[in-house]
Amino acid sequence: MSVQQVRLTDAEWQVMECLWAGAPMSGREVTQALEPKTGWSRSTILTLLSRLEAKGAVAGDSQGGKKLFLPLLRREDAALQETETFLDKVYHGSLSLMVSALTQRQALSPEEIHQLHQLLDGLEGGNRP
Repeated sequence: MSVQQVRLTDAEWQVMECLWAGAPMSGREVTQALEPKTGWSRSTILTLLSRLEAKGAVAGDSQGGKKLFLPLLRREDAALQETETFLDKVYHGSLSLMVSALTQRQALSPEEIHQLHQLLDGLEGGNRP
């Protein structure tokens, strides 16, 4: 099964995070969850939900006079796509360049180093984590 390719804006990410945490949700419920954090009006949130529906990232299902929204795009798939886009754009697709840049600015904890060793050992053995 192929993963759906959907580019999300920062605002759309916030709406999707809300839906991933609590779907199905009505527009009113999404507004109640996001308005205190973002200051967005109900019409802004409904516009974002409409855009996400048009992109195929969410489905809107009318039930008993209210429309419930549910994510069609899995968070894991969206995160992987964003990571690949970032890696291509900033580091020309080189994971080692990215890791090198990140570790120059911030020291890794012993646990993180151990996790990286495990990951690399698995990749050397032909296994995917």
